[in-house]
Amino acid sequence: MDRRSLIKNAGIAGVLAAGVAPAVHAQAAIRWRLASSFPKSLDTIFGAADVFAAKVKAMSGGKFEISTHAGGELMPAFGVVDGVQNGTVEVAHTAPYYFFGKDECFALGCAIPFGLNSRQMTAWMYEGNGLKLMREFYAKYNMISFPGGNTGAQMGGWFRKEIKSVADIKGLKFRIGGFGGKVLAPLGAVPQNIPGGEIYQALEKGTIDAAEWVGPYDDQKLGFNKVAPFYYYPGWWEGGPQLDFFINQKAYDALSAENKAIVEAAAAFAHTEMQAKYDARNPAALKQLVGAGTKLRPFPNDVMAAAFKSAMSIYEELNTKNESWKKIYADYSKFRADQNLWFRFTEATFDRFMQSQKL
Repeated sequence: MDRRSLIKNAGIAGVLAAGVAPAVHAQAAIRWRLASSFPKSLDTIFGAADVFAAKVKAMSGGKFEISTHAGGELMPAFGVVDGVQNGTVEVAHTAPYYFFGKDECFALGCAIPFGLNSRQMTAWMYEGNGLKLMREFYAKYNMISFPGGNTGAQMGGWFRKEIKSVADIKGLKFRIGGFGGKVLAPLGAVPQNIPGGEIYQALEKGTIDAAEWVGPYDDQKLGFNKVAPFYYYPGWWEGGPQLDFFINQKAYDALSAENKAIVEAAAAFAHTEMQAKYDARNPAALKQLVGAGTKLRPFPNDVMAAAFKSAMSIYEELNTKNESWKKIYADYSKFRADQNLWFRFTEATFDRFMQSQKL
């Protein structure tokens, strides 16, 4: 082959390489790992991670896959934020309030006692300033957030003894997530933060006196009714707790615009479906629990009043100590006031009427 032919052929090869390489790169598969804070036995709350991953895979034509891992599989249930922050995994699915020990603002992205209900929380996130404010905060942890489910208002939990007044809270060893423990501590409770998969054993052995999780469907699966007879309501510390998908910022930034849109759409679908599952499955589970002997009880009024007073005092104190809290809570609390005024005339009045009818 002469020199001119060699150069010509080399040039064609170079053009072909230049044309093919980007196409191959564009079609390269993406493989992420998701660490959950929840056990796989809970097809509702852990299941949202599977729903998210399945939607991402389907919408990407199989080119973007996310493997899902239960709490404790890749890292401890309460270690998932660290895992995303340092890039050990690309995604976490968790309840942000688990991490209020890092900064109290984590709770505002999930639920605070006497806060927003689930519809109000979604409204604050998508149409208010919630998503913007929380993402500004989470950026300090090298991650971006997407709403990833909501349980709706939760139950108040399982108790080995009856709670007749606020005096019965004193000395109570209570597994409770988020800010609920901070609010109950001044009333004499001894809050415990235990992952969902470990609660049953602690309650059975008497290591704790009471435990809350979510509501009838999950609680029945976890068997709490077998080791504690009294089931209280409402979970005033979780009127509308939002789960989140936390994604490592660098991994997210590396996605194409199309794949970013896929992530957003898949998260929104999982967010909606989780609450639909709870709303559809909790009624039958509650009937079954009561039929099996569970003693359903409302929290006494003095417990509710004392807890509300304790919560408001904590929020006022945080306004003076935590600048990020002050900024986010100012917006949150105004939104809450406006929402409750609206719901008072519409949702609440309609619900009270319907619930009083014989259906």
